[in-house]
Amino acid sequence: MEFWRTPLDADRVREPRADVYVLEDRCKGCEFCVEYCPRDVLAMAEHFNSKGYHPPMVVKTGECLNCNMCEAICPDYAIFTVKLPEALPATALQIAGVSRSSSS
Repeated sequence: MEFWRTPLDADRVREPRADVYVLEDRCKGCEFCVEYCPRDVLAMAEHFNSKGYHPPMVVKTGECLNCNMCEAICPDYAIFTVKLPEALPATALQIAGVSRSSSS
């Protein structure tokens, strides 16, 4: 995706990061967390939990942006995130996957 302008604070933007944890025995396999994750960090596991459901599992370690959508939408409180220490600075262009050399 190409942008026609660059944000003024693009060099100071830092991406928040988090680790995602799933309490498998609480999960009933509703898949809300998987469907609503904006970065597709989660997927349904092949194995069963103690209730007989497929719990979610983390498939993209380090990609979680700590939006807390999974925590907010889980009806069983079976998933939570823990914010990681500040990451290296990432510009808005890097976040969008645009290189600086492609300026118009």
